[in-house]
Amino acid sequence: MEIKFKTKKLERELSDPRKLVKSFGVLSKKINQRLKEIDSAATLEDLGKIRSTNCHELEGKRKGEFAIDISGNFRLIFNPDHIPTPRKNDGGIDWRLVERIEIISIEDYH
Repeated sequence: MEIKFKTKKLERELSDPRKLVKSFGVLSKKINQRLKEIDSAATLEDLGKIRSTNCHELEGKRKGEFAIDISGNFRLIFNPDHIPTPRKNDGGIDWRLVERIEIISIEDYH
C-alpha cells in the first residue's frame, strides 16, 4: 500500500531510524515492523489478513479511522487516503479497494 503521513514531523519520525528510536524508544522495532507490513500489503484487506496487526475500524468520534496494534495499548492510527472513500453497498468501507493510507498518529487512545 502507498503510505502518506498527516504531518512532515510524523513522516520524519517514522522514516528515519534514529528519529524513530528517539521518538518511540522500545516501540520503534514494532513500529518499523508494522510499517513494513503496511508497505508489503497491496490493500487494506491484505493487511487485515496479518493476524498480528489486529487491523480494525474505530468507532464513535474516530469512525472512518483504522488502527493496528503496536504494543499493549499503543496503536498506529490511519485512515484511507481516497476521495471518496471506497464503500460497500451497505455503507461500510470496502477494504479490498483501499490501496493508499494516511498515517495520523501512534498513540494510546484507550
